[in-house]
Amino acid sequence: MLFPTTLVGSYPQPEWLIDRAKLAGRFPPRVRARELWRIPEPFLAEAQDDATIAAIRAQEEAGLDIVTDGEIRRESYSNRFATALEGVDIDNPGTALDRSGHPNPVPRIVGPIRRKRPVEVEDLRFLRAHTAKPVKITVPGPFTMSQQAQNDYYPSDEAAAMDYAAAVNAEIRDLFAAGADVVQVDEPYMQARPEKARAFGLRALNRALDGVGGATAAHICFGYAAIIHQRPSGYSFLPELADCPVTQVSVETAQANLDCAVLARLAGKQIMVGCLDLNDPAVETPDIVVARIKRALPFVRRENVILAPDCGMKYLPREVAFGKLQSMVEAARRLRAEFSR
Repeated sequence: MLFPTTLVGSYPQPEWLIDRAKLAGRFPPRVRARELWRIPEPFLAEAQDDATIAAIRAQEEAGLDIVTDGEIRRESYSNRFATALEGVDIDNPGTALDRSGHPNPVPRIVGPIRRKRPVEVEDLRFLRAHTAKPVKITVPGPFTMSQQAQNDYYPSDEAAAMDYAAAVNAEIRDLFAAGADVVQVDEPYMQARPEKARAFGLRALNRALDGVGGATAAHICFGYAAIIHQRPSGYSFLPELADCPVTQVSVETAQANLDCAVLARLAGKQIMVGCLDLNDPAVETPDIVVARIKRALPFVRRENVILAPDCGMKYLPREVAFGKLQSMVEAARRLRAEFSR
C-alpha cells in the first residue's frame, strides 16, 4: 500500500482514567507516577484494558492502517519499561537533567541492568487480540534510558547503555514472537544529545537491533510539543541512522517545518513523515497534510513514505487527536489517488 498511516505511539488517555491536568503540569515521569491514575489499584488494570480498546477503536474508526495500543497503560513512553528492569532502585530515585535542562527524578542504577521478564508482551498480545489490522508497539531506546537514569554502578554511561541495549534486544525478540508487525524504538535523546549519541548511542541502538527479524522503527524527535514549544529547523542527529539496521525512521516535519532535503541521506529507509503539528490545537485540513507530505517526496521514494503525527499525541484533547487522524487518513487517500495513476 502506498502512503500507509499510523501513530508514532501514544494516543490521548481518557480523563476518567488519568488526571490529565497533573500529567500536563509536570515533566514526563521517568520513575513511576502512580498518583496520576484516577482508578484505584485493584481496578486499574481492567480500566486500562477498557481504555486501550477505546484507543484501538478510535484508530480503526479514523482509518489508520497500522494500529498501536495508544500506550494507554503508560505514565510516559519510557518509564514502564525502564522501571521494570533489574539493577535500578526506583524507591530511592536519583536525579538527571531532562532534555529541557530541568532536573527530574530518574531511576538510580545500583547494579547490572537486566531484563527480569518480558515487560510489554502481554500489552502486545492484548492489542493483537483486539484488531485485525497490522500492529505496532514501542519500546524506549537504550541510549535514551541511559540518559534518563542516575548511574551509580557502571564505569560509564556507555557501559550502562550497552546493558540497556541487551535488555531491549530481548524484549524486541519476544514482541515479534508474540505477533508484532512493527516494533518502534524511541530514541529522542539522540537529537537532544548528539555528541554522546555519536560517541556510543548509535552503537547501543545497533546492539538493541542485533539479530532481530521484522520491521523496526526508530523515532527521533524534538520532544513533546506540549513541553518543548520551540523547534529547530533541522536535526542535530539524523543522517547517522543511514547505517543503522532499522527499517523505518520517524521524523518531525510539521511543527518544525523541517528542511526535508536531509531525508535523502536516509535512502533505502522507510520514513514516517511527521505531518501533524501537535502544538497547534486546530485540526489541519487534508490539503495541509498533503502539502507537508509532498515536501518530502523529492527526497524519499513514495513507496517509502508513511504518514504519522510528529510525535506522540498523548497531551492532545481526544477530539482534536481524532480529528487530526481523520485529516491524515484523508490526505493519504488523496495521495494514493494521485500517485497510483
